[in-house]
Amino acid sequence: MSIGNIKTYPNNSRVAKAQIAAAYNGVTIDTENVEIPAVQTPEYLAKFPMGKVPVFESEKVNLFESSAIAYYAALQKEDTTLLGSSAIEKALVMQYIFFAENELLANIGGWIYPLLGYYPYIKPNVDAATDKVKRAMDALNKILANKTYLVGESVTLADISVACALSNAYTLVFDKAFRDQYKNVTRYFTTLIGKEHFKTFLPVQLCETPLKYVAPKKEKKETKKQEAAPKKEKKAAAPADDAEEAPKPAPKPKSKLDLLPPSKFIMDEWKRMYSNNDSDVAMKWFWENHDAEGYSLWKVDYKYNDELTLVFMSNNLIGGFFARLEMARKYAFGSLVVCGENNNNSISGYFLIRGQEVPFEVYDAADFGSYNFEKIEPAQYEEKKDEIYKYMAWEVEGFADGKIFK
Repeated sequence: MSIGNIKTYPNNSRVAKAQIAAAYNGVTIDTENVEIPAVQTPEYLAKFPMGKVPVFESEKVNLFESSAIAYYAALQKEDTTLLGSSAIEKALVMQYIFFAENELLANIGGWIYPLLGYYPYIKPNVDAATDKVKRAMDALNKILANKTYLVGESVTLADISVACALSNAYTLVFDKAFRDQYKNVTRYFTTLIGKEHFKTFLPVQLCETPLKYVAPKKEKKETKKQEAAPKKEKKAAAPADDAEEAPKPAPKPKSKLDLLPPSKFIMDEWKRMYSNNDSDVAMKWFWENHDAEGYSLWKVDYKYNDELTLVFMSNNLIGGFFARLEMARKYAFGSLVVCGENNNNSISGYFLIRGQEVPFEVYDAADFGSYNFEKIEPAQYEEKKDEIYKYMAWEVEGFADGKIFK
């Protein structure tokens, strides 16, 4: 019996969590592979406001976080053992679900995605993510020294979540030398992926040769090769000018934002104006040149202000978010500030973004989901001008620290 349908992209290990949990409870979940724009229509944004996948749709409930979808699947049997049999076990299951999301998935993505070309390769960022993965693996290795499963004596959603979080790393970068450093985790992982339900929804081929970064070839070298070939054909009757006049394919745009109509507002000019002038001069220039059709303004608020502690840690949180927005640097400008004091502060600010929607270059950042982006419509500009000025000038009441994305 199917409990609903998941829209996703192919071979998504986040979806496997729900599929495996459903299988252990004797139910199924249908899946449908879609492109991201399919869940960004007004109809779907009403159900799934983040506009990301995976999303779960059913007659009873719509869900848009993979762990919530997996948790719902784990609840489909009254006497299920997937969620623990006592208050302590239930808490431990939740602990490892969060561990899988925050310590494994996020950092494995920071290691692997630049190698796959999804993010720009910035070596310090990749090295930092790699170190965090190793730290998490070391902790897990100690936890599993005398355990077959993380909680209790059988598979729980804790094991399903951790195994799915580790699957891409074991496939792409955890070669034998790496695996040998974490023998308890490897024994645990191979035990799980050998089980029927895991094999069905989470097929894994252990890595033999780890994925490495390969710098793109310089265009000059390619040009020389292209120019060398016609020289050999000079004996042919065709005039030499033909090679120069042959049409060249247009370069593919790097982003959908490059396909937007040209704008009178030049982002680089604004960034220079902001950096080299007083706030009143810069903001006067901004409003005189702003193109409301080509660019949109967004109020940004951190969703979990009640969890923030020290001011410098909150500011580091902003820095981490900005570091993962490298793909958006050409298309966005932002000011986020920390207001308040230690153990009582908040993060908020404004972003200027090319186009009228939050683009892939922004929402694909690992911690985008921790921020709420609310669009400011042109009709609100006059009302919001003073507030926008204060955030750009860092004159917000209670200002403690901040960072500029430019």
